[in-house]
Amino acid sequence: MEDKLVTLAIHTFEKAQILKTILESEGIQVFIHNVNQIQPVVSAGVRVRIRERDLPHALRIIETTQFFREENEFPVDENVKKILIPVDFSDYSVKACEIGFRHAHRIGAEIMLLHAYYTMFMPASLSYLGMGLDNSAYDESIHSVYDRVRTDMNNLVAAIDKRMAAGELPKVKYSYVFREGLPEDEIIAYAKEYRPTMIVMGTRGKNRKNIDLIGSVTAEIIESTRSPLLAIPENVPFDSLDKAGNVAFAISFNQQDLVAFDRFAELMKGVIPKVHLFNISTSRNEWNEIRLTGTREYLQKHYPDMELDFTVLNDGDLLEAVEKFVREKNIDVIALTAYKRSTITRIFNPGIVRKMLFHTNTALLVIPKM
Repeated sequence: MEDKLVTLAIHTFEKAQILKTILESEGIQVFIHNVNQIQPVVSAGVRVRIRERDLPHALRIIETTQFFREENEFPVDENVKKILIPVDFSDYSVKACEIGFRHAHRIGAEIMLLHAYYTMFMPASLSYLGMGLDNSAYDESIHSVYDRVRTDMNNLVAAIDKRMAAGELPKVKYSYVFREGLPEDEIIAYAKEYRPTMIVMGTRGKNRKNIDLIGSVTAEIIESTRSPLLAIPENVPFDSLDKAGNVAFAISFNQQDLVAFDRFAELMKGVIPKVHLFNISTSRNEWNEIRLTGTREYLQKHYPDMELDFTVLNDGDLLEAVEKFVREKNIDVIALTAYKRSTITRIFNPGIVRKMLFHTNTALLVIPKM
């Protein structure tokens, strides 16, 4: 009876290996079994099993181990404003933190820092067939990745706390979480759980090689997230949204634009006195002029305290027209509605996303359809 095995947890192979390493360092023997015993090639995760007599000790270790506790440490409270900031410990994610913390203080929100990391993994089928082999080298590799990301996060937290104490950043309630997996997948999945008021992401600025960019990650999240997303290039000329000189809002004469503008105005309340509206159709026809007039009248009626400027882009290449508009108006932030994929794809297809996000210093605020 004393040697009976019990299942402590079911994790991905990577997380199971981390847990195994932690428990065995405390003298608890761990056995890893594939969940799918019938078709081990089709993995549904792995069981972390220990001897029944070690269960109380193991539970105490897990309770005090931050890695396995953070992912579900918060209740979802719809009444609390929350900002999610994915970080990779680069200069541009620090820039996102600066702007995110200042905006959180302004709107009374709390912050969650998320670091998603990816490790090379051993397929669960191989781990199942190879049980009994020496996996100590792989265990050490997995654990070293975990130690490195914890060290990086501790350094970031120490820097944030120091700046808060010095008055360089406002004091905001915040915490952090790790997720193992592909960054775009983990950020999207976590945002569905956390339900942030806004996601703030740092991106590399202009004059960077495409191979260095995380544009594909940002583009995936822009197309999939249900939360407004603010993408901040590292060289934006402001460190707080209320210091953004000019903000523009793209309209396509769709009803969803008006709904999105309401969300935009709420997010930017007290931040911007003036908004430059511009069309994302470069066809200067009579219908667009009529639609623009109707949109102007609606917005001026509902936002009498906001100064609104309207621009119809010239005919021709849409991206060139947008870039010219940004230069002439000195636009610091462009807001747009992600009300259907075809529009996002038309304006910001994968090639143009990288150009807009990483080869200019213009921030993007994407408002998804409700």
